[in-house]
Amino acid sequence: MVDALQTLLPYPVPVHHVGLFREPTSLQPVEYYNNLPCHRPSSPSTESAAADLAILIDPVIATGGTAVAAIQTLKEWGVKKIILISVLGSADGTRRAAEEWKEGVEIWVGGMDDSCDDRGMIKPGLGDVGDRLFLTIGK
Repeated sequence: MVDALQTLLPYPVPVHHVGLFREPTSLQPVEYYNNLPCHRPSSPSTESAAADLAILIDPVIATGGTAVAAIQTLKEWGVKKIILISVLGSADGTRRAAEEWKEGVEIWVGGMDDSCDDRGMIKPGLGDVGDRLFLTIGK
């Protein structure tokens, strides 16, 4: 999704990754990777201005837990506005993400399903996107 998004932006932008997954038993988010710079520039410049807006991309917003964790991480880093883009979301999970920071987050979702099952999977959904992307189905 990063490459596709970059082709739409008018100029090159810095890309940072915050890696999260949902622990399957507790459904709680786990951060496994974060390459946000430790310090943001203190003087106003084009580099610091870019950090005022973050575009957060996530293929699926199911329970909303990982989206909320990513939003919280970016807020703590000092981002002033977040645009969250997702291919598919559940109504409850998307609502949960939207309520995390009402004045600072805009959410764009390509398609919406009603709810999640007890495993946190969107119904009817499209299965585990991570499994599909990384060919880990059944592993």
